[in-house]
Order: sequence, then C-alpha cells, then structure tokens
Amino acid sequence: MDTKPPRGVVVLLNVMAGSIEGRSGEEICEIVRLAFAEHGISAEVEAIPGGKLLDAANRALQRIARNEADAIIAGGGDGTIHTVASVLAGTGVKLGILPLGTLNHFAKDLGIPLDLNDAVEVVAAAHAMNVDVGEVNGIVFVNNSSIGVYPYMVLDRERLRRRAGLRRWTAMALAGLHMLRVFPVRRLRVRAEGWVEPCRTPCLFGGNNKYTFNLTAPRKRERLDGGELWFYIIKHQTRLSLLWFTFRSLIGLADSEKDLRAFGVKHADISTQAKRLAVALDGEVAFMRPPLHYRIRPGELRVYSPVPPEPPQPSA
Repeated sequence: MDTKPPRGVVVLLNVMAGSIEGRSGEEICEIVRLAFAEHGISAEVEAIPGGKLLDAANRALQRIARNEADAIIAGGGDGTIHTVASVLAGTGVKLGILPLGTLNHFAKDLGIPLDLNDAVEVVAAAHAMNVDVGEVNGIVFVNNSSIGVYPYMVLDRERLRRRAGLRRWTAMALAGLHMLRVFPVRRLRVRAEGWVEPCRTPCLFGGNNKYTFNLTAPRKRERLDGGELWFYIIKHQTRLSLLWFTFRSLIGLADSEKDLRAFGVKHADISTQAKRLAVALDGEVAFMRPPLHYRIRPGELRVYSPVPPEPPQPSA
C-alpha cells in the first residue's frame, strides 16, 4: 500500500463554502498553504467560485498528468466534493478533503475531522482507500441522489437567496413551507435487477451504499465500499405524515420498515411520464430526461482517509 506523503498538492477552495463564505480568499488560502507547509507539503491553493470548480478540477488533473502535483485537495462542502470527485472518479488520482462546508456528510462518513489542521494531517498521513461512487445518467454522486420534494426545495431556496438575499437556512425554511403548500407527489416506475414496481411518493432517495436511520447515527453510512446502491422510497403521502417522518428521521427515530420501501441493488432505472425531472445530487440539482439510469461504480474514487485503528491483539 502506498503510504508516501504527497510532495505537492493542488488545493481547490470553494469560496462559497459554508464555513468560509464571506472571508477573504487570500486569507483562507494562506492559512491552508501554511497548514500543508507544516507537514512538508507544497500546496498551490486556488480560491474559486463554485461555478468554476469543474474547470479548475480538470486543469488540476492535467497538472497531475504532467507530474506537477501528487494529489488534488477539495476544500468545501458536499457539493464541492461532488464536483471534484466527478472529475477524479476512475482516474486513480488521490482526493483529499478539507471539510469547509455546512454539513460535510461525505467527510463525516469517512471519519475525516472537521478541524482544518486535523484534516490536513489526514492527507499528510497518506493513508488512501478506494470508495464507491454512484452514477445517474452519467453524472457521479458521492452521497446520494433524490427525486421529489428535496430538489424542489433546493431550487426554491436558491431562488429566494438570489431574489431576496436571504441566508441559506432562512431560505430553506421558507422553501419548506412552499413545498408543503404545493406538496409534489411523483408517480414513478422502478426497474431493478429483474423486477418492476410502480410507486407514488413525495421522495425517492438513492444512496451510495446503505444509510442507517437510528438514534446513534441518523442518516449515516457505516461503509463507503459496499458496492451497492440503496434506494429509499418514502411511503407517506400527506403533508402531516411527511413532516412527522422528517422530524423522526433527523433525530434517528425513523422506522425503516413502516416509513420506507428500502432495497439495495447494483443498478436501477427510474421512469415517469414527465418529460424532465429535477434530480438532486449531493445537494446540487440537475434537470434530466427520464428514464434515470442509476448504477454503482465500486472502488472508483481513491481518497485520503484516517488511518484505521490497529485491531486488538488476542490475549495470550
């Protein structure tokens, strides 16, 4: 296993990420550069608006091909990781993560610490593992993809932020109220590995590996290399029951048997009569023409992760 620390890295910082939004780009770049320098790693740090991350990631990948750097580091939240991972999946190039976003689900599931210096130490320790990515109609996701109420709320949230200048969580709360008024319910048809099932649901959620819904780890994944997509179809079809389910899900008290239709597969197709669907991918929204072709891509993303603890030695 390659445990040699990288000599040089390209760090892509999303200046719109939740924990650094509003701070000086030069200031945060210098902080990150010094954090890597303390471990003897040369870091070229770029502060980039979210809309330009894809081009920046492709340029960074070209630098790796020219042996000008050893790894690419993404600084931001899940949307940032999603964009950079879409470029690196299948290349073997190592991805490092600085969890500078609001929720940082992918970093948390990998066990990466949220403190900047501690996250840099993970890269310096040079332990890398292969994790799965999901894909829908050719677009990669690292956490999950969903259809229904969530992408509706994200689009409404961003509209409110643009027009009214609202803060992220204020806009999301208002978008939730708008969603309850409209309450979009989709008629979908799921085809997966030899079976077909119609469903009517406010939300279909597809995860890159299996999610838990319990009090100790609400909406967390125990592993990211299980080689399966897990789909969760919400059974609730009224506003009140959906609200109650959402609350219980957030605190880890959802009943996966009563509340959800859940199944794990390698691939699945989702069809509907609509000509296009709003599809959420790691918190971002794209419009796609159905059917939606989902598949798992096992082990295609190589990522720096904390060194696993030594297994306990058997007693003599």
